[in-house]
Amino acid sequence: MLPSATKYLIIGSGIHGLSTSYHLSIELKKRGLGSGKDILVIDKSGIGAGASGIACGVVRNNYFQPAMRELMAHSVEVWESDPKNYSYHPVGYMQISPEVMRSDVSTIFEQQKAIGYPSDFIEGEEDSMKYMRGIFEDWQAKGITSVLHEKKGGYANNKKCLQGLAAKAENEGVKILGNVEVTGFEYSGRSVSKVFTNKGEITTDYLVVGVGPWINNFWKMLDLPNKIDVNNGKKTFKDVEMWRYYCLQEGTLGVDPNMLKTNEGKMPPVVHVDSDEPLYSDINGSLITDKMWGIYYKPDFSFDGIQGGSAPYDVDNTGDDFSVDPYGTESPDFVVGKNFIDMWCSALAFCQKRFEGSSHLYRDKPSGGLGALAPDSFPVFDVFHENCYVIADSNHGWKMIGVGKLVSKEIMGESSVLLNPFRFKRFEEGKLHPISNSPFPWS
Repeated sequence: MLPSATKYLIIGSGIHGLSTSYHLSIELKKRGLGSGKDILVIDKSGIGAGASGIACGVVRNNYFQPAMRELMAHSVEVWESDPKNYSYHPVGYMQISPEVMRSDVSTIFEQQKAIGYPSDFIEGEEDSMKYMRGIFEDWQAKGITSVLHEKKGGYANNKKCLQGLAAKAENEGVKILGNVEVTGFEYSGRSVSKVFTNKGEITTDYLVVGVGPWINNFWKMLDLPNKIDVNNGKKTFKDVEMWRYYCLQEGTLGVDPNMLKTNEGKMPPVVHVDSDEPLYSDINGSLITDKMWGIYYKPDFSFDGIQGGSAPYDVDNTGDDFSVDPYGTESPDFVVGKNFIDMWCSALAFCQKRFEGSSHLYRDKPSGGLGALAPDSFPVFDVFHENCYVIADSNHGWKMIGVGKLVSKEIMGESSVLLNPFRFKRFEEGKLHPISNSPFPWS
């Protein structure tokens, strides 16, 4: 039964909502201000029904933006704090790049050193090939001039992780309810005082919104601007859409995950390759693209194969008639098609000989989902209406398990240096995050 009141109400039972609920329960207990029993998490479906439930699970520090690197370093520490319950596999992460990205990646490496994040950086085409063949003897990708090998990071099995995180929260007294859909808010003065749902009304002292790709719906319900002015430090752009959608493109090659083991017989790091080499079909030899492209892949026993993806594509329709539902693999519109399958499988073969001729092994079932991005493609972490903390992101979100820990402290009154660069006011103040040469909008 839905409680009529709760001190802290969290909307969304993905990685952000569950992490916040758990860490907030710890903060309340530590400070003698309550416990997990003061926290209610609601979701219109259930745990992991959105972006977190279909995430590839990759955990990395590889970002061109200093603020993102520092935030990710903090999140990696949270992942490492309980690898069993988070189903976390600390195998490391590799950013493998062409010459056009070498300078960007070199900057990432230097700043990783500055914050004490362990990684190796290899430069030059010959040395890069030698390094990669030291890991995979069949490595054959051409045009690679740098390799950034992060020794931390890796991936987590998403469903198991969310179940483990939910269990940790529930053990602290947090109540998690599914099939509760929010329909609106009531205000008392400048604060949110009541939340309306399909199951009844909930009075609350403090609200946290962590709804992933559904953020646009809640943005409107909270009477926040659908269009904003964006200052990039040189020019102000008027009436920019606050949220735009990208279709995530991911899938699984139906082979034994062990086939990707290293020369030493170990599970490999997550492999991310960006390339400006022409990519030809491994099926018929036709040209797929002569533009910049990128893929990532890893062995995954949760997906039971080699799982990964490529750069997302921009969804043109973001008007009022646009709907996120049905989400993910249930969507008839926003799932990967044959073009992705040919591109991704051919890119695997471009990288490693062991994948040549394996396109027919692609597991042909719906995959992918939608992500909502702010104008600069980075998250918004901020308080609106005095008592409503909005955690707005659905593309970086999975790896950001540590955001919930920082948010819980902010709710207690401790401003976070790591979250400050992601306030809503950055769009007005011209403090946007820098842009790299990666084909991925969030890198």
